[in-house]
Amino acid sequence: MTTTTSQHREFGLWRSTSLVVGNIVGSGIFLLPASLGIYGAVGLFGWMVTSVGSICLALIFARLSAHFPKIGGPYAYSKEAFGDFVGFQMAWSYWVGTWASNAAIATAFVSYMSVFWPSLATNATHAFALAFCSVWFFTGLNIWSVKSTGIAQVVIVVLKIVPLIVIGLFGSFYVNFAHFSPVNPSGLPWFTALSSAAALTLYAFLGLESATVPAESVVDPKITIPRATVIGTVLSAVIYVWTTIVLLGVLPPQQLAKSAAPFAEAAGLLFGPWASSGVAICAAIAAFGTLNGWILIQGQMPLAAAQDGLFPKAFAKLSKRGTPVFGLLASSILMTGMLILNYQASLVEQFTAIVTFTTFSMLIPYLYSAMADLVFLVTKADYVSKAHLARSVIVATIGLAYTVLIVIGCGQKAVFLGMLCMFAGFPIYIFMRYSPSSCSSSRLNESAKLRSATHIDSLE
Repeated sequence: MTTTTSQHREFGLWRSTSLVVGNIVGSGIFLLPASLGIYGAVGLFGWMVTSVGSICLALIFARLSAHFPKIGGPYAYSKEAFGDFVGFQMAWSYWVGTWASNAAIATAFVSYMSVFWPSLATNATHAFALAFCSVWFFTGLNIWSVKSTGIAQVVIVVLKIVPLIVIGLFGSFYVNFAHFSPVNPSGLPWFTALSSAAALTLYAFLGLESATVPAESVVDPKITIPRATVIGTVLSAVIYVWTTIVLLGVLPPQQLAKSAAPFAEAAGLLFGPWASSGVAICAAIAAFGTLNGWILIQGQMPLAAAQDGLFPKAFAKLSKRGTPVFGLLASSILMTGMLILNYQASLVEQFTAIVTFTTFSMLIPYLYSAMADLVFLVTKADYVSKAHLARSVIVATIGLAYTVLIVIGCGQKAVFLGMLCMFAGFPIYIFMRYSPSSCSSSRLNESAKLRSATHIDSLE
């Protein structure tokens, strides 16, 4: 029997944490402050509400991953708690949300690069070509090996986080508190403004569960995954709230709401015109790095479902380097198709159209995971100690309530499109569940896991 030891695993604490931070702190931090500008200081409260909710979700994922350190993360927890059908719904919804979000991230990367290559904003062919190349570059990197993805993620996270910290540090001395009044310049009722702001900010936190997905590539997953998830989410929350305060303090709300590149404008005011280009480069790096991490995830989720016989068995096949080639290729082909469908739209219109249902699709895994956590708290005596039971129930309840609130805040259109995408996967489940030619879950699971343990590149 082959045992998967640490020498077969590529992600330690720092790589796992960088995967979480890298997948959370992506294009959202560079785009959302402008979207939140119309809400003024209420936008800060939106960040705070989402930060608390996201930290609760991170604690939920930490607890779940400690007990179920399985590949697939949220999928594995939902299947364990509610069975195959719910597990399939979650895996399908997460997978759709992942490659759709990747198309949006690729579009955001092209948008940032238009600062240096202006024709990207006006020439659809140039824009598509760059988005296409970025998608398939990282697809190739992930197919090459998990190890190269982990190393690239650490480097890219450092490159994009350091400039944000610099702007936050220096900008703190130039905050004009008059910009925080009135607190709610939108004119909307407080609850409406707050829920709208919170719904917007959640998109920036998507990815907090990233370390739980490639569980079989993580060193000492029962310890590493919980720590990486919580540390990564808390660090991201601090960066988000801090930099938003600085931006709102440096740029008036009216100017912030109309800015296409708020960080670049703020950097220009703080350091001079040269800094605007530097921040634009950082924004491109942020999107580029986020695309790297999310393409890794888009191959791992269908791999986990296929190992259980819920996705076509082609998704469970691993290369000699231990990478799910078919899942990566299929996801990137669908992503390319989405880019083609939006080929003639402007970059902003492309980004908006693709992101419309992404948040809802990604909320389903969070909702199911929070419910699974509550189920385990009630049904498994050894899940948590009695001393921690009450606190754990409170955290799980807050996480569940938060996800329900954000689902409501997504709006009818996003929920409608998200449900359509979910229903589209039901025929696949029926085929996989009841087709006589379908492989048994246990045989496929054991075979795929054995290959994963044997062939993933050695860190040594």
